[in-house]
Amino acid sequence: MAEGREVSRRRSESLIPRGALTLGLAAAVFGSACSAGSRTAPPQTRTGSSTPSAILPTAYQGAEWRRINPIDAGFDRARLDKIALDAGKRGANCLVVIRHGRLVADWYWNGTDATTSQEVFSATKSYSSTLIGIAEAEGGLSVDDKVSEYVPEWVGTSSENVTIKDILSNVSGRHWDFDTDYRRLVRAADRTGFAVGLAQDAARGDVWAYNNSAIQTLDAVLTKATGRSPAAYAQERLFGLIGMSRSRMTRDGAGNTNMFSGLNSTCEDMARFGYLFLREGNWQGKQIVPRRWVEAATGRPSQKVNAAYGYLWWVNARGPVVDDPLKPSTREQSSTAPHRRLVDGAPHDMYWALGFGGQVIQVDPGSDTVVVRLGRNVPEARYGPADASEVVTTALVKP
Repeated sequence: MAEGREVSRRRSESLIPRGALTLGLAAAVFGSACSAGSRTAPPQTRTGSSTPSAILPTAYQGAEWRRINPIDAGFDRARLDKIALDAGKRGANCLVVIRHGRLVADWYWNGTDATTSQEVFSATKSYSSTLIGIAEAEGGLSVDDKVSEYVPEWVGTSSENVTIKDILSNVSGRHWDFDTDYRRLVRAADRTGFAVGLAQDAARGDVWAYNNSAIQTLDAVLTKATGRSPAAYAQERLFGLIGMSRSRMTRDGAGNTNMFSGLNSTCEDMARFGYLFLREGNWQGKQIVPRRWVEAATGRPSQKVNAAYGYLWWVNARGPVVDDPLKPSTREQSSTAPHRRLVDGAPHDMYWALGFGGQVIQVDPGSDTVVVRLGRNVPEARYGPADASEVVTTALVKP
């Protein structure tokens, strides 16, 4: 840690409980009120040196992030510290705030530090989506391709016309129920084979369902389209290019890449990924992800049933919002649902990668910020996009 940086340390008293998944998946992903009486220790916190934000050009980090003092970056330091304290009470392991490509502040709890990687659960999905976008740019596939072109088992079945875009948008109509998606799929030694072998429940486009099994079939798609595993492809075409040195996609017992969950990463590596998207897929002059893909994935809803969903990213467009992963919604239900945003009061173009246990990457183009929070699956202390948005809506006081 650099000399002169203020450091304070505390220990956490909380443990991850067994069976947290059954205690409320929706709350674990999207957050809920902090439990009364919950306790946490003060985090290790670091802030940068004083350089006025208004005169800083866009920055790209090397091995380490450049730092800026929160006040000079336009933040109210007291409000930012309060948000961090609340995150710590809600089971956070780390919280990182980036603005203009510089690290404004970071906090670590529970014995973690900037090198600590952990499972990020469904935030993995946004990486899987990005790999599809990279593969499309390289000519290996098109999102309008039928999945059956890559999964021959679907030829001649009711799934034959399901497209890659349908999978990315969670409107594939593939079979979904809680037991299948959160128990049988997770326990399967060959998760891709299991997912491919499921049935078609509905016509494509008719039902929005947060479908882990359908997303896992993208492993077969990318493997055939690129000639390598998605895990290896991610390392070559994404992680290695933007310095995500402590991140890796994991594999199941059969060697398939886990696409719906399973990525292990750090707060700072996740911030690099968020910053890549903030810069519209460009990294130090190299277009890693096509600009048009960033817009298609995060700039608008990708289908008409759930206004809060793009290509495996959560967006903040106004419309019918389905924010409970355990409650699929039909086109008919969506047509009569009240219109709102995923996070009312947050910028309309803010977007998120979200995972179970309050794993969050938040990107806000308007304020040029990225916020990352990783944490533990503590059932009584949830964290979600509304909480992360307060960094921008509450603590940021200067443009």
